[in-house]
Amino acid sequence: MYGREQRVLLRHYLEQGLSKAEIARALGVSRRTVYHWIETGQLDRELDNEAVRYTPRPQVQRKIDAFRLIVLARLTEYPKLTATRLHAEVRAAGYTGGYTQLKEYVRHVRPMPAIDPVVRFETAPGLQAQVDFAEFRLPWGKRFALLVVLGYSRLLWMQFYPRQTMSVLTRGLEQAFTMFGGVPAEMLFDQMKAVIIDDHRAVGGKLLENLEFLRFAAHWGFRVRACRPYRAKTKGKVERPISYVRQSFFYGREFLNDADLNAQALSWASQTANVRLHRTIGECPMVRFERDERARLKPLALQPYRSMMQSSVPPPQPRLRALPSVERRPLAVYNQLIGVRS
Repeated sequence: MYGREQRVLLRHYLEQGLSKAEIARALGVSRRTVYHWIETGQLDRELDNEAVRYTPRPQVQRKIDAFRLIVLARLTEYPKLTATRLHAEVRAAGYTGGYTQLKEYVRHVRPMPAIDPVVRFETAPGLQAQVDFAEFRLPWGKRFALLVVLGYSRLLWMQFYPRQTMSVLTRGLEQAFTMFGGVPAEMLFDQMKAVIIDDHRAVGGKLLENLEFLRFAAHWGFRVRACRPYRAKTKGKVERPISYVRQSFFYGREFLNDADLNAQALSWASQTANVRLHRTIGECPMVRFERDERARLKPLALQPYRSMMQSSVPPPQPRLRALPSVERRPLAVYNQLIGVRS
Protein backbone atom coordinates (compact mmCIF):
# COMPACT_ATOMS: atom_id res chain seq x y z
CA MET A 1 0.00 0.00 0.00
CA TYR A 2 1.53 3.27 -1.10
CA GLY A 3 0.52 6.70 0.10
CA ARG A 4 -1.55 9.21 -1.82
CA GLU A 5 1.29 11.73 -1.95
CA GLN A 6 3.61 9.21 -3.65
CA ARG A 7 1.02 8.36 -6.28
CA VAL A 8 0.38 12.04 -6.97
CA LEU A 9 4.10 12.72 -7.38
CA LEU A 10 4.56 9.63 -9.58
CA ARG A 11 1.83 10.74 -11.96
CA HIS A 12 3.14 14.30 -11.96
CA TYR A 13 6.73 13.26 -12.78
CA LEU A 14 5.58 10.95 -15.59
CA GLU A 15 3.48 13.75 -17.11
CA GLN A 16 6.54 16.01 -16.98
CA GLY A 17 8.48 13.44 -19.03
CA LEU A 18 11.04 12.47 -16.39
CA SER A 19 12.82 9.17 -16.79
CA LYS A 20 12.28 6.27 -14.43
CA ALA A 21 15.74 6.81 -12.92
CA GLU A 22 15.05 10.51 -12.26
CA ILE A 23 11.69 9.69 -10.69
CA ALA A 24 13.31 7.06 -8.47
CA ARG A 25 15.92 9.58 -7.25
CA ALA A 26 13.24 12.25 -6.65
CA LEU A 27 11.06 9.86 -4.62
CA GLY A 28 13.98 8.21 -2.83
CA VAL A 29 13.15 4.71 -4.07
CA SER A 30 14.69 2.24 -6.51
CA ARG A 31 13.83 2.08 -10.23
CA ARG A 32 12.35 -1.37 -9.66
CA THR A 33 9.86 0.15 -7.21
CA VAL A 34 8.84 2.76 -9.78
CA TYR A 35 8.27 0.03 -12.38
CA HIS A 36 6.27 -1.95 -9.82
CA TRP A 37 3.98 1.03 -9.16
CA ILE A 38 3.32 1.43 -12.85
CA GLU A 39 2.81 -2.31 -13.51
CA THR A 40 0.44 -2.77 -10.54
CA GLY A 41 -1.81 0.09 -11.66
CA GLN A 42 -0.98 2.64 -9.01
CA LEU A 43 -1.57 5.42 -11.55
CA ASP A 44 -5.08 4.13 -12.33
CA ARG A 45 -6.28 4.24 -8.68
CA GLU A 46 -8.54 7.02 -7.52
CA LEU A 47 -6.29 9.52 -5.80
CA ASP A 48 -8.79 10.53 -3.10
CA ASN A 49 -10.06 7.14 -2.03
CA GLU A 50 -7.63 6.95 0.89
CA ALA A 51 -7.19 9.38 3.81
CA VAL A 52 -3.84 11.02 4.17
CA ARG A 53 -1.88 9.43 7.01
CA TYR A 54 1.04 11.03 8.79
CA THR A 55 3.50 9.41 11.10
CA PRO A 56 3.73 10.90 14.61
CA ARG A 57 6.44 13.48 15.11
CA PRO A 58 9.32 12.09 17.13
CA GLN A 59 9.54 13.49 20.65
CA VAL A 60 12.31 16.05 21.04
CA GLN A 61 14.16 16.46 24.33
CA ARG A 62 13.65 19.98 25.71
CA LYS A 63 15.80 21.89 28.17
CA ILE A 64 12.91 22.37 30.59
CA ASP A 65 12.44 18.58 31.00
CA ALA A 66 15.32 18.31 33.47
CA PHE A 67 13.76 21.00 35.69
CA ARG A 68 10.12 19.88 35.69
CA LEU A 69 10.31 18.43 39.18
CA ILE A 70 11.63 21.73 40.54
CA VAL A 71 8.79 23.68 38.91
CA LEU A 72 6.18 21.19 40.12
CA ALA A 73 7.55 21.24 43.67
CA ARG A 74 7.49 25.06 43.79
CA LEU A 75 3.96 25.21 42.38
CA THR A 76 2.81 22.57 44.85
CA GLU A 77 4.09 24.66 47.76
CA TYR A 78 3.18 28.07 46.28
CA PRO A 79 0.48 27.57 43.61
CA LYS A 80 0.38 31.25 42.61
CA LEU A 81 4.07 31.77 41.84
CA THR A 82 4.45 33.60 38.52
CA ALA A 83 6.29 32.16 35.54
CA THR A 84 8.75 35.06 35.75
CA ARG A 85 9.66 34.15 39.31
CA LEU A 86 9.97 30.44 38.43
CA HIS A 87 12.16 31.28 35.44
CA ALA A 88 14.58 33.16 37.71
CA GLU A 89 14.70 30.23 40.15
CA VAL A 90 15.33 27.49 37.56
CA ARG A 91 17.99 29.64 35.90
CA ALA A 92 19.74 29.80 39.25
CA ALA A 93 19.52 25.98 39.31
CA GLY A 94 21.23 25.69 35.92
CA TYR A 95 18.41 26.06 33.36
CA THR A 96 19.72 27.53 30.08
CA GLY A 97 16.51 27.51 28.05
CA GLY A 98 14.21 30.38 27.20
CA TYR A 99 11.36 31.95 29.15
CA THR A 100 8.70 30.93 26.59
CA GLN A 101 9.45 27.22 27.02
CA LEU A 102 9.05 27.52 30.79
CA LYS A 103 5.90 29.64 30.50
CA GLU A 104 4.22 27.06 28.23
CA TYR A 105 5.02 24.29 30.69
CA VAL A 106 3.68 26.32 33.64
CA ARG A 107 0.49 27.04 31.69
CA HIS A 108 0.13 23.32 31.02
CA VAL A 109 0.45 22.26 34.67
CA ARG A 110 -1.42 25.25 36.09
CA PRO A 111 -4.43 26.47 34.06
CA MET A 112 -4.64 30.21 33.62
CA PRO A 113 -7.49 32.01 35.46
CA ALA A 114 -10.47 33.30 33.54
CA ILE A 115 -9.99 36.61 31.74
CA ASP A 116 -11.49 39.57 33.58
CA PRO A 117 -14.52 40.70 31.52
CA VAL A 118 -14.17 44.28 32.77
CA VAL A 119 -12.78 46.61 30.12
CA ARG A 120 -10.04 48.78 31.62
CA PHE A 121 -9.84 52.47 30.97
CA GLU A 122 -6.72 54.61 31.13
CA THR A 123 -5.91 57.91 32.81
CA ALA A 124 -3.63 60.65 31.56
CA PRO A 125 0.04 60.83 32.65
CA GLY A 126 0.48 62.34 36.09
CA LEU A 127 -3.23 62.40 36.84
CA GLN A 128 -3.70 59.56 39.30
CA ALA A 129 -2.01 57.13 41.68
CA GLN A 130 -3.53 54.22 43.61
CA VAL A 131 -2.83 53.55 47.30
CA ASP A 132 -3.31 50.19 49.04
CA PHE A 133 -2.49 48.62 52.40
CA ALA A 134 -1.91 44.84 52.45
CA GLU A 135 -1.43 42.55 55.44
CA PHE A 136 1.41 40.03 55.50
CA ARG A 137 2.33 37.53 58.20
CA LEU A 138 5.96 36.88 59.05
CA PRO A 139 7.64 34.70 61.71
CA TRP A 140 8.20 37.75 63.95
CA GLY A 141 4.74 39.24 63.55
CA LYS A 142 2.23 40.92 61.29
CA ARG A 143 3.43 43.59 58.83
CA PHE A 144 1.55 45.97 56.53
CA ALA A 145 2.75 46.79 53.03
CA LEU A 146 1.96 50.28 51.76
CA LEU A 147 1.71 50.17 47.94
CA VAL A 148 1.57 53.21 45.66
CA VAL A 149 1.08 52.66 41.90
CA LEU A 150 1.02 55.44 39.30
CA GLY A 151 -2.08 55.00 37.16
CA TYR A 152 -0.55 55.75 33.76
CA SER A 153 2.89 54.12 33.86
CA ARG A 154 2.15 51.52 36.61
CA LEU A 155 5.38 52.48 38.39
CA LEU A 156 5.31 50.84 41.84
CA TRP A 157 6.63 51.95 45.23
CA MET A 158 6.35 49.65 48.26
CA GLN A 159 7.49 49.46 51.89
CA PHE A 160 6.50 47.39 54.95
CA TYR A 161 5.48 48.82 58.35
CA PRO A 162 4.56 47.25 61.69
CA ARG A 163 1.34 49.29 61.98
CA GLN A 164 -1.37 50.72 59.72
CA THR A 165 -1.73 54.25 61.02
CA MET A 166 -2.12 57.79 59.79
CA SER A 167 1.52 58.63 60.49
CA VAL A 168 2.64 55.56 58.54
CA LEU A 169 0.43 56.56 55.60
CA THR A 170 1.67 60.15 55.46
CA ARG A 171 5.33 59.18 55.93
CA GLY A 172 5.07 56.46 53.28
CA LEU A 173 3.40 58.76 50.75
CA GLU A 174 6.14 61.33 51.22
CA GLN A 175 8.74 58.65 50.49
CA ALA A 176 6.80 57.58 47.39
CA PHE A 177 6.55 61.18 46.13
CA THR A 178 10.29 61.57 46.60
CA MET A 179 10.93 58.40 44.62
CA PHE A 180 8.61 59.56 41.80
CA GLY A 181 10.13 63.02 41.82
CA GLY A 182 6.68 64.61 41.90
CA VAL A 183 3.07 64.33 43.04
CA PRO A 184 0.07 63.03 41.02
CA ALA A 185 -3.00 65.24 40.81
CA GLU A 186 -5.21 62.78 42.70
CA MET A 187 -4.78 59.72 44.91
CA LEU A 188 -7.22 56.83 44.45
CA PHE A 189 -7.80 54.76 47.60
CA ASP A 190 -8.99 51.19 47.17
CA GLN A 191 -9.62 48.82 50.10
CA MET A 192 -8.50 51.45 52.61
CA LYS A 193 -9.99 52.28 56.00
CA ALA A 194 -12.92 54.65 55.62
CA VAL A 195 -11.62 56.72 58.51
CA ILE A 196 -8.79 57.95 56.31
CA ILE A 197 -10.61 58.85 53.10
CA ASP A 198 -14.22 59.53 54.09
CA ASP A 199 -14.17 63.34 54.16
CA HIS A 200 -17.00 64.50 56.43
CA ARG A 201 -18.77 61.27 57.26
CA ALA A 202 -16.33 59.97 59.83
CA VAL A 203 -17.78 58.15 62.82
CA GLY A 204 -16.52 57.11 66.21
CA GLY A 205 -14.60 60.30 66.96
CA LYS A 206 -12.24 59.93 64.01
CA LEU A 207 -12.91 63.33 62.41
CA LEU A 208 -9.53 64.60 63.58
CA GLU A 209 -7.74 61.92 61.54
CA ASN A 210 -9.74 62.85 58.44
CA LEU A 211 -8.89 66.51 58.88
CA GLU A 212 -5.26 65.55 59.37
CA PHE A 213 -5.17 63.68 56.07
CA LEU A 214 -7.01 66.45 54.21
CA ARG A 215 -4.46 68.89 55.57
CA PHE A 216 -1.68 66.55 54.40
CA ALA A 217 -3.26 66.37 50.92
CA ALA A 218 -3.49 70.16 50.72
CA HIS A 219 0.15 70.49 51.74
CA TRP A 220 1.29 68.20 48.90
CA GLY A 221 -1.32 69.46 46.42
CA PHE A 222 -3.31 66.33 45.52
CA ARG A 223 -7.01 65.46 45.63
CA VAL A 224 -8.34 62.46 47.60
CA ARG A 225 -10.55 60.08 45.66
CA ALA A 226 -12.24 56.87 46.81
CA CYS A 227 -13.70 54.02 44.76
CA ARG A 228 -17.34 55.01 44.86
CA PRO A 229 -20.29 54.56 44.67
CA TYR A 230 -19.13 50.94 44.60
CA ARG A 231 -16.03 49.18 43.38
CA ALA A 232 -17.58 47.72 40.21
CA LYS A 233 -17.79 51.24 38.75
CA THR A 234 -14.05 51.79 39.15
CA LYS A 235 -12.77 48.21 38.94
CA GLY A 236 -11.76 48.68 35.33
CA LYS A 237 -9.02 51.07 36.35
CA VAL A 238 -7.97 49.83 39.76
CA GLU A 239 -4.75 47.82 39.63
CA ARG A 240 -4.23 44.64 41.65
CA PRO A 241 -0.75 45.17 43.08
CA ILE A 242 -1.43 43.19 46.27
CA SER A 243 -1.87 39.82 44.53
CA TYR A 244 1.06 40.62 42.23
CA VAL A 245 3.32 41.39 45.21
CA ARG A 246 2.24 38.22 47.04
CA GLN A 247 2.84 35.94 44.05
CA SER A 248 5.93 37.50 42.49
CA PHE A 249 7.74 38.83 45.57
CA PHE A 250 6.55 37.53 48.95
CA TYR A 251 5.83 33.81 48.42
CA GLY A 252 8.83 31.52 48.71
CA ARG A 253 11.29 34.13 50.01
CA GLU A 254 13.07 34.22 53.34
CA PHE A 255 13.53 37.43 55.35
CA LEU A 256 15.79 37.99 58.33
CA ASN A 257 14.08 41.03 59.84
CA ASP A 258 12.22 44.23 58.91
CA ALA A 259 15.32 45.87 57.46
CA ASP A 260 16.00 42.87 55.22
CA LEU A 261 12.33 42.72 54.20
CA ASN A 262 12.28 46.35 53.06
CA ALA A 263 15.69 46.07 51.38
CA GLN A 264 14.49 43.09 49.34
CA ALA A 265 11.23 44.91 48.54
CA LEU A 266 13.06 47.95 47.14
CA SER A 267 15.44 45.76 45.16
CA TRP A 268 12.59 43.68 43.71
CA ALA A 269 10.58 46.78 42.76
CA SER A 270 13.50 48.39 40.91
CA GLN A 271 14.87 45.23 39.27
CA THR A 272 11.67 43.30 38.54
CA ALA A 273 8.33 45.06 39.00
CA ASN A 274 9.24 48.38 37.38
CA VAL A 275 11.26 46.96 34.48
CA ARG A 276 9.01 44.06 33.44
CA LEU A 277 6.75 44.05 30.38
CA HIS A 278 3.40 45.02 31.91
CA ARG A 279 0.63 42.81 30.55
CA THR A 280 -2.03 45.55 30.35
CA ILE A 281 -0.05 48.43 28.84
CA GLY A 282 2.42 46.25 26.89
CA GLU A 283 5.37 48.39 27.99
CA CYS A 284 7.98 48.62 30.72
CA PRO A 285 6.62 50.83 33.56
CA MET A 286 9.95 52.62 34.06
CA VAL A 287 10.29 53.45 30.35
CA ARG A 288 6.70 54.67 30.17
CA PHE A 289 7.22 56.74 33.33
CA GLU A 290 10.42 58.44 32.16
CA ARG A 291 9.05 59.11 28.69
CA ASP A 292 5.54 60.35 29.41
CA GLU A 293 4.74 60.77 33.10
CA ARG A 294 7.63 62.20 35.11
CA ALA A 295 7.31 65.66 33.54
CA ARG A 296 3.52 65.67 34.13
CA LEU A 297 3.71 65.21 37.91
CA LYS A 298 3.18 68.20 40.17
CA PRO A 299 6.30 69.55 41.93
CA LEU A 300 7.24 68.35 45.38
CA ALA A 301 6.39 70.44 48.44
CA LEU A 302 9.12 72.81 49.54
CA GLN A 303 9.30 71.24 52.99
CA PRO A 304 8.05 68.07 54.72
CA TYR A 305 4.60 68.02 56.23
CA ARG A 306 4.30 68.90 59.93
CA SER A 307 1.51 67.00 61.65
CA MET A 308 -0.99 68.82 63.86
CA MET A 309 -1.68 65.62 65.82
CA GLN A 310 0.13 65.13 69.11
CA SER A 311 2.46 62.22 69.39
CA SER A 312 1.04 59.19 71.19
CA VAL A 313 4.36 58.63 73.01
CA PRO A 314 4.08 59.92 76.63
CA PRO A 315 6.63 62.58 77.64
CA PRO A 316 9.49 61.40 79.83
CA GLN A 317 8.88 61.68 83.57
CA PRO A 318 11.39 63.69 85.71
CA ARG A 319 13.68 61.59 87.86
CA LEU A 320 13.16 62.02 91.61
CA ARG A 321 16.12 62.27 94.01
CA ALA A 322 16.34 59.68 96.75
CA LEU A 323 15.47 61.08 100.20
CA PRO A 324 17.95 60.53 103.08
CA SER A 325 17.01 57.79 105.50
CA VAL A 326 16.37 58.75 109.19
CA GLU A 327 17.01 56.35 112.05
CA ARG A 328 14.18 56.32 114.54
CA ARG A 329 15.01 55.96 118.30
CA PRO A 330 12.90 56.01 121.49
CA LEU A 331 12.80 59.27 123.53
CA ALA A 332 14.63 57.56 126.41
CA VAL A 333 17.71 57.28 124.23
CA TYR A 334 17.74 61.02 123.56
CA ASN A 335 17.20 61.82 127.27
CA GLN A 336 20.13 59.64 128.17
CA LEU A 337 22.32 61.43 125.65
CA ILE A 338 21.61 64.89 127.17
CA GLY A 339 21.87 63.64 130.77
CA VAL A 340 18.20 63.84 131.76
CA ARG A 341 17.02 61.21 134.20
CA SER A 342 13.66 59.69 133.66
